[in-house]
Amino acid sequence: MIENSKHRARIAAHYASNWDVTGHQIEFIRGPVSELPPDFGVLEFASSERRRMWTYATCGMSQPGDSVPIELHMFSAVQARGIVELLIATAHYHRTAKSLGLGHTINFGTPWSEGSKCEYGLVSLPYLDGPRLEKLDVDGKRIADFYWLIPISKSEVEFKKRFGIEALEAKFDEPSFNYLDPLRRSTV
Repeated sequence: MIENSKHRARIAAHYASNWDVTGHQIEFIRGPVSELPPDFGVLEFASSERRRMWTYATCGMSQPGDSVPIELHMFSAVQARGIVELLIATAHYHRTAKSLGLGHTINFGTPWSEGSKCEYGLVSLPYLDGPRLEKLDVDGKRIADFYWLIPISKSEVEFKKRFGIEALEAKFDEPSFNYLDPLRRSTV
């Protein structure tokens, strides 16, 4: 358990050093939380002068010894506790059903936000934060990869299946793509 606590502390510190703000654990007791590692949590990083958005991030989704040690984060223009539930459900799927990795999509089973057409998530590189956030190594050992979970629509999932992840991410580079808007129109 000491190793798990140290692992979790490294992850939280990695986020804080990249985002220049300390995250606060959000208490959440609904859903399959009890089936996740005991040190698992979701951290909330408040909007700041430097980062004008709220950030929600898993902490302890990866565990020491995992073959696919990943942590995920999502962004929001406003404080959005519903994202905590999406991250918990995604972590639960990763830990108990099928390991997720870069380029995978997951069906949230519910919209990102009320009225949103984005009911899926795409595990993507942390383009807004770059390679400094993406990988955490300590003493030459990989601790975790940190990926951005981008909410996407069913039509975007189908586009990715047909044309590939690079083609979909190229759509995200268009000026009309607003990753913070849960009511955004599909890019395809």
